[in-house]
Amino acid sequence: MTKYNTQDVARLAILGALSAVLGFLLKLPTPTGLLTLLDVGIFFTAFRYGKRDAAIVGGLAGFLIDLLSGYPQWMFFSLLIHGTQGYLAGFKGKSRLVGLTLASLVMVAGYALVSALLLGDGWRAALTEVLPNLSQNLVGLVVGYILHRTLPEKW
Repeated sequence: MTKYNTQDVARLAILGALSAVLGFLLKLPTPTGLLTLLDVGIFFTAFRYGKRDAAIVGGLAGFLIDLLSGYPQWMFFSLLIHGTQGYLAGFKGKSRLVGLTLASLVMVAGYALVSALLLGDGWRAALTEVLPNLSQNLVGLVVGYILHRTLPEKW
């Protein structure tokens, strides 16, 4: 098991907080929830630091955004969905493309499934969120990758 030192914990806390703030401030309400830029932080962390750190940042930030936005019924689902998304997105080497694909599928399918279970409208409401969630995911992947490539390595 990898141990985190004080600097690692501080970095994860800052990345989680920045991702939560980015997602909280730049959000688009939808009939079933929110579209945010949280995925930018998740994918940046996955590209830069790997799967464990991205899982922590994704779960923490997703949880906080829902709590602060007034959607507490989604908090634990977001913790699991975005945490898993970050973990899968952080795969390295030959598994990277598979991990990124699975990360996107987990996020989109996870929210569709939970929407179908939580909302009275069932699958009809859930299916309307698939394209916006996929778009959120792709924007997060592209912007997260660009940030990873342009920010200095020491960041």
